[in-house]
Amino acid sequence: MQRWRGLEDIPEDWGRSVVTIGSYDGVHRGHQLIIRHSVDRARELGVPSVVVTFDPHPSEVVRPGSHPPLLAPHHRRAELMAELGVDALLILPFTTEFSKLSPADFVVKVLVDKLHAKAVVEGPNFRFGHKAAGNVDFLREQGETYDFEVEVVDLHVTGEAGGGEPFSSTLTRRLVTGGDVEGAREILGRPHRVEGIVVRGAQRGRELGFPTANVETLPHTAIPADGVYAGWLHVEGEAMPAAISVGTNPQFDGTERTVEAYAIDRVGLDLYGLHVAVDFLAFVRGQARFDSIDALLEAITDDVKRSRELIEAYDGE
Repeated sequence: MQRWRGLEDIPEDWGRSVVTIGSYDGVHRGHQLIIRHSVDRARELGVPSVVVTFDPHPSEVVRPGSHPPLLAPHHRRAELMAELGVDALLILPFTTEFSKLSPADFVVKVLVDKLHAKAVVEGPNFRFGHKAAGNVDFLREQGETYDFEVEVVDLHVTGEAGGGEPFSSTLTRRLVTGGDVEGAREILGRPHRVEGIVVRGAQRGRELGFPTANVETLPHTAIPADGVYAGWLHVEGEAMPAAISVGTNPQFDGTERTVEAYAIDRVGLDLYGLHVAVDFLAFVRGQARFDSIDALLEAITDDVKRSRELIEAYDGE
């Protein structure tokens, strides 16, 4: 998959293409429906498929300080899009100047002059241009003028976890930050992932016999609610079953919120300085303070046992 940052990176000889535009944070199942449709349509027309997205998130530019928690960094989104068959990813730097482009100017500058759109695929609630004034009806009008089709993909509603709401990044963020990682997994189609560099912490886990990887998460990461979770620790291509702790470590009067992963049944791991990923499969219990270190150790032992059971059950599905 080709990756471009800014309109100037698009090859000058780029021909017609099928385009879809959006933040696509998380590349959840609703996003996947749209992207797969655009890829399939591109194959039918014999042209490449292009996803257009933005950095930073538009809300941070339009309303500074309102940057939402991110479900996936751009490199992760690119990996997921490549798996769906996307031919090119265009990341547009979202600046104050760019935010002032009218919908008509956006169509000409991006879709017509640079990407030579033959078709544009979007969800029903797609908005674009200055003050989000453009919608799919306007896009269809522009398509008649500039010779491109517009196809709208209806998003399926979620199951029980989403209460019947359409798939959305907003709903997924709400589930993640509320600790409902199972519900988020239903919408994402995979476990929610957090990434970062392993840094040195207080090393209390090592002293207690459960050494953890203390993950310094990327900025604006959507981190699950405080508690213990079952999941995986991904290190250099290897997925290790893990018990994951999120919180301030109240047992030792901690104040800084951390994400720590204990790789189950693994010893002697030296992960400091490595970029790792943590997948959250299921909630085990909430954060708690215990009456003694012995009680804490008993709880951690139970956490590891329960995490192992949940992971094995998931692998057996």
